[in-house]
Amino acid sequence: MQYEILHRPSYALGRIELASGEKLQAEAGAMVSMSASIKIETEMKGGLLGGLKRSVLGGESFFINTFTAEQSGEVTIAPGLPGDIQALEMNGGSVLVQSGSFLAATTDVEVDTSWSGAKGFFSGEGLILLRCSGHGLLFLSSYGAIHLKELNVGEEYTVDSGHMVAFDESVKYSVGRSGGWKTTLLSGEGLVCKLEGPGRFYMQTRSQDAFLSWLLPKIPKQ
Repeated sequence: MQYEILHRPSYALGRIELASGEKLQAEAGAMVSMSASIKIETEMKGGLLGGLKRSVLGGESFFINTFTAEQSGEVTIAPGLPGDIQALEMNGGSVLVQSGSFLAATTDVEVDTSWSGAKGFFSGEGLILLRCSGHGLLFLSSYGAIHLKELNVGEEYTVDSGHMVAFDESVKYSVGRSGGWKTTLLSGEGLVCKLEGPGRFYMQTRSQDAFLSWLLPKIPKQ
């Protein structure tokens, strides 16, 4: 399997070449185009309960599309919003992906919905993280560009929850106020995610919630 990411970071398009027999699983609506030799099947990943967990709890689509190459061909994928695509080569570790940032993966990458418990993201981003593990390729999407931050052992870092994309499972995290209650309510930052290394952390340079907060007041009432 070969891939390239074109037109990044604002309008990224992932082009994935599948050899005969190779498969790719993708979020419903992620496909832009595909060769005539590619067969597509739509299913509820994990059955009815798995689909409900992904849709209701994880903020992801109820359905997953699986693309199978009957002969060699290509599939192109893109995020729903103007943004970037990041390909991660999974080598047996696990990555926690924020709701809405999962785009596609090879079928040897397991995509599971994992409760984040008391440390959940109490924001519009949802309470659930997707846990992606195994060996293969994982494609993440974003609103805006994707920026990588490498955290050293014990290094602490704070990020607005609306800018989360994904991080290694080795990274510790918790959610809290950006400051006192006055700062939290008036600064526009709201709740933040506090991270502690070691591990990789991916953030997006734009926030969908911030864009909607700017846009909605400008829409005419009638």
